[in-house]
Amino acid sequence: MSDDLLNILSNSNKDIDNQILMDYLSGKLSAEDKHAIEEEMIESDFINDAVEGLESFEKQTDINEYASQLNKNLRKKLETKKLKRNKRKIKDIPWFYYAIILVLILVIAGFLILKKIMV
Repeated sequence: MSDDLLNILSNSNKDIDNQILMDYLSGKLSAEDKHAIEEEMIESDFINDAVEGLESFEKQTDINEYASQLNKNLRKKLETKKLKRNKRKIKDIPWFYYAIILVLILVIAGFLILKKIMV
């Protein structure tokens, strides 16, 4: 799995850039850009919720730490799922097939022996 899929903030929103939201919250945007962001917030509940959520953090470093923690947890959870999926697979497939063939041979041999006895 590529690291892009595991990184929560990479291309997480196609409507608005994450850095623009961060600049909006820190007050680095011009009045025109702020107005454009606010119009997008009015039109999109998703962007509005994103801004409200980001405003709840006191510092930008808190946001980055939180995102890295989410990424770490996501990687751990995906790795655990992958390990569970691999455990479910039959590891020694050839032995499994040999056992099936042996059982079939025994069933056929038993059938033939019973058929000879009955005749």
